[in-house]
Amino acid sequence: MTRLVRTRDGWAVDREGRLAALGASLADLLALPLAEARARYEAAAEPVEWAPLRAPVDAQEVWAAGVTYQRSREGRREESEQAGHAGLYDHVYAAARPEIFFKATAERVVGDGEPVGIRADSGWDVPEAELGLVVNAAGEVFGYTVGNDMSSRSIEGENPLYLPQAKVYARSCALGPAIVPVWEAGPGPFPVAVRVDRDGAEAWAAETSTARLARTPEDLVSWLTRALDFPAGVVLLTGTGVVPERDFTLRAGDVVTIDVAGVGTLRNPVTVVGTGG
Repeated sequence: MTRLVRTRDGWAVDREGRLAALGASLADLLALPLAEARARYEAAAEPVEWAPLRAPVDAQEVWAAGVTYQRSREGRREESEQAGHAGLYDHVYAAARPEIFFKATAERVVGDGEPVGIRADSGWDVPEAELGLVVNAAGEVFGYTVGNDMSSRSIEGENPLYLPQAKVYARSCALGPAIVPVWEAGPGPFPVAVRVDRDGAEAWAAETSTARLARTPEDLVSWLTRALDFPAGVVLLTGTGVVPERDFTLRAGDVVTIDVAGVGTLRNPVTVVGTGG
């Protein structure tokens, strides 16, 4: 299997440990129709040396879909019951129009090995393990990556209108370590596993499969691109099917590992960001 990586020195095609320079940016590649992008990708031949990997985005925004799994709907109900709006998420899960929200600019995405954040003014925080769709300017899925849509359940549960604060903050989005093209990964479904280690031991773990998605990736992309253009492409996180129980929250020093079979493994330590509380 080959994959597209962004190193410190630029974009390259990784062919089982041997790198070949792409000679273009991801934005350049995603501006092309899928067939042309594949030809450009497969033509990469100039050998380059390995260098540290960076998050696999350059000019792309990251968006995310919510309440796309049954377990996600249940988790949203759990966090919202005390505030009295738990039923809202039943309507979102079953509606024709999905929940889609802005997550991060490329500059704010962290890569494999970099710290992800929990807000200092939040008391209940979780990782969200997700399959990321790398979409070109024409709305075609070019490839897949691994995503962590870090979330404050306490802030979101207090009021649905606080969703941007629960989802969009420093170090709230991790992607990587690479992009696997659709012709390499196949159509799925993809098993998804997440583990949180604390003080050297497993603190929480769970797994699911993208087969349990209530919506198809193509449907989610069609809604995102219905009234928006993305000339440099876009990354769309497809939602999480694994949500910790009510008594679990992330702590500084934890390590989150997310594995999407056939796509990659993303590992990030946890740190506290911001002030207040």
